[in-house]
Amino acid sequence: MKELFRKNFFYLENSILLKIGESLKKGYQRAIRANTIKIESSKLKERLEKKGFLLKEVPWFQDAFFVKTNKSLGKTLEHFLGYFFVQDASSLLPPLVLDPKPGEMVLDLCAAPGAKTTQMAQMMKNQGVIFANEPKKKRLAVLKGNLQRCTILNAILTNLDGRLFSKTGLKFDKILIDAPCSGSGTFISNPSILLGLKEGLIKKLVHLQKTILASAFSCLKKEGTLVYSTCSLDPRENEEVIDWAIKNFSVKIQEIKVKGIDFHPGILEYNGKTFSPEIRKCARIYPFDYQTEGFFVCKLSF
Repeated sequence: MKELFRKNFFYLENSILLKIGESLKKGYQRAIRANTIKIESSKLKERLEKKGFLLKEVPWFQDAFFVKTNKSLGKTLEHFLGYFFVQDASSLLPPLVLDPKPGEMVLDLCAAPGAKTTQMAQMMKNQGVIFANEPKKKRLAVLKGNLQRCTILNAILTNLDGRLFSKTGLKFDKILIDAPCSGSGTFISNPSILLGLKEGLIKKLVHLQKTILASAFSCLKKEGTLVYSTCSLDPRENEEVIDWAIKNFSVKIQEIKVKGIDFHPGILEYNGKTFSPEIRKCARIYPFDYQTEGFFVCKLSF
């Protein structure tokens, strides 16, 4: 396992690499987000604790809980009724950084399976409009099912290639791109992901991420905000993509602050490449920070 870590995370400092290895030994903290469109989080907590679940509030989102149980979360009545969504605690951050408000027009460009779409609808109190886009039809069906289960009323489903979405001519107040990525940060919940991280795959993903981002900029209003995120730890999919964006488009990186969580700054150097000092404003979460999946988040605006 040590050799696998060194091979896949060669771009990280040794101190961080050691902590990443230790995080795997400590184990993963599963989490759920209460769907307050259907139930108050306190009432959901009460119901699940009566069934023997151990719940602890996620510090950066009052309606989410770390959960300890031997039971299947997806087979509970509460899940079937749409009272909660099984969602990694670090993946709560992109919508929190985007901060969608009731009445706004929002685009979730890579929406399936719907965790962040349903979270944004919850934050928007089911008001305004979310265009939930998913290019793959099989994943679209999963997205549709989750929106229905959670009683999301303000979402419009679209089945378009994200790289071509700008051709719709639509303009949005806020855009979320939780980009297709290698998923290297999810190893704490799925160690086998490390076996499939190939150089060719990363290169294809980086090209895809850049073209999706370029398309999204054309859909963003002048006063708008765009959040780019991945569950990858690879700087090629993260800092390098953002460095390319700020050098080729008139966008700026905004500071990220979320109460209850501390971030690591973006990486400024990788494999002989030096990125803009502004990249430090990007946020990294490593699995060893909170025993969650790793995440990268960047907030951009014109």
